[in-house]
Amino acid sequence: MAIDVGEASFESEVIERSRQVPVVVDFWAEWCGPCRTLTPALEAAEAARDGKVVLAKVDVDANQALAARFGVQGIPAVKAFRDGAIVDEFVGAVPKAKVEELFDSLAPSRADELLAAGDELSLREATELEPRRADLAVALARRRLERGADDDALEAVEGHEGDFAAAGIAARISLVKSGIATDAFEALDRGETEVALDALLDQFADADDDTREQLRRAIVGILTTLDPADPTAASYRRRLATAFY
Repeated sequence: MAIDVGEASFESEVIERSRQVPVVVDFWAEWCGPCRTLTPALEAAEAARDGKVVLAKVDVDANQALAARFGVQGIPAVKAFRDGAIVDEFVGAVPKAKVEELFDSLAPSRADELLAAGDELSLREATELEPRRADLAVALARRRLERGADDDALEAVEGHEGDFAAAGIAARISLVKSGIATDAFEALDRGETEVALDALLDQFADADDDTREQLRRAIVGILTTLDPADPTAASYRRRLATAFY
């Protein structure tokens, strides 16, 4: 059921809540005929998602500052929030199919739910449902690495060579099979990321071209797990560039 949101509650009910579940905000007014046409479609779409998407309503007459903040110039105006930011929007009483399309894009898929579960069985099912998604393949490969099933991990990321994380896992397995940098990956598995990166970078000096490329891919794969804004990540990217080039 839609929740009424105002200036005092918008931050908590929309911005913060959208970090856990997508929130669709309907900017409307009592006098707006198209708003009354759109509302049933929005409410039906929310009800059909069984809590996977929240619908919030903002009366623009009572909350003019909110309408101005989000650039609402015509109503109904619908804005979808995820992780605290607008990810989609439209203006006007669009057809029901457009509403359904919006909610479908926001609601987590079955594969997303399995990814959130995180166990190997769930991840394997997720990759079967959406085999083209590299994030699912990488998550499955990491679970398999945890139990020492390197060949199975490699199988999981096959076909995802264009993804940095997947390529990094494949490079790791290749290096370990060659007896290279095993200590680095043991450190990585213990959560000692900087120790692992230092050890991998130390291997560059005496490595041949093929090994250097595998080391580069392994390092880049690890760096994808770090926050891009983290100074540590930036530092290791510079060191990698110096070592490789």
